[in-house]
Amino acid sequence: MQTTLELTLDTPESQMDFGACLASALKPPCVIFLEGDLGTGKTTLTRGILRGLGHSGAVRSPTYTLVEPYALTGFELYHFDLYRLGDPEELDYLGLRDLLGNAAVWIVEWPERGAGLLPKPDLRIRLVHLDAGRRLTLNALSPSGQDLLADVISAADVVSAPHLRADT
Repeated sequence: MQTTLELTLDTPESQMDFGACLASALKPPCVIFLEGDLGTGKTTLTRGILRGLGHSGAVRSPTYTLVEPYALTGFELYHFDLYRLGDPEELDYLGLRDLLGNAAVWIVEWPERGAGLLPKPDLRIRLVHLDAGRRLTLNALSPSGQDLLADVISAADVVSAPHLRADT
């Protein structure tokens, strides 16, 4: 089973489209780590995922609140942005341990700042700036991550949309 997928996304809209494609394959519980420099579109991708899951309200980066919960049909999605986290132990103040038992989807920006306290990811997505667009590298890190990646790979949107290119 394939465990890695690389995509080139030309525009922020293509990141939103890919997020919606990813959303169509998400099944809780699932933990996704988003890694990349400032401005690579981690929150844009998350916005696309939430739109794909039917959320129509605002989607902001939880840079100052550290976590934004979203009540969706049938499950919760927690969007973490750990950029401003000074020490991983601060996650205890957020009630992280209380959230661990929930069948939810976690999307974690800057996961390295919560090292040792976060659950292991099912899928890691690395976003990199390109001259025109972004390169996304998806790595499945668990059996459910492999299932998610297989569903994304088989999605017609990834192959047929002109601004989404799967790199082989």
